[in-house]
Amino acid sequence: MDKKVKEAIFRQVEKEPFAQKFGLKLVDLDEGYSRVEMNFTSDMENIHGMAHGGALFAVIDEAFETASNSHGTMAVALNMNVTYLSSPPSGSRLIAEAREFNRTQKTAVYDIRVFDDQNNPIASCQALVYRKGTPLTFLEEGKDE
Repeated sequence: MDKKVKEAIFRQVEKEPFAQKFGLKLVDLDEGYSRVEMNFTSDMENIHGMAHGGALFAVIDEAFETASNSHGTMAVALNMNVTYLSSPPSGSRLIAEAREFNRTQKTAVYDIRVFDDQNNPIASCQALVYRKGTPLTFLEEGKDE
């Protein structure tokens, strides 16, 4: 993977307001692959005291976003199909891994799986991006820092 692209994506995630709000941490990145972690806390529960789907979607989407943009060109979501498998206990560390399994000039498809820190399956997702073919807008930021 291009070192400049990798560093730029890590930098962007660190300062992304949404990632900060949910405590999303990018921990690994390669071409077509990403691993993102998040602590599941009680303020992320739904009316049933279980994980809110939006909280689980947040960690899924961050892994999808970073994996699909890892080639250095802008990719934007077209479709995501999520299956929620179980609710993690409060305090669990959630791990989302996104893996590209098909890429064309204009689209790419990803398999995203979420597990807790005990390796229990939490959610799975199949996602599709549109590849715009333009360089990431933030590649030049921070190069002189």
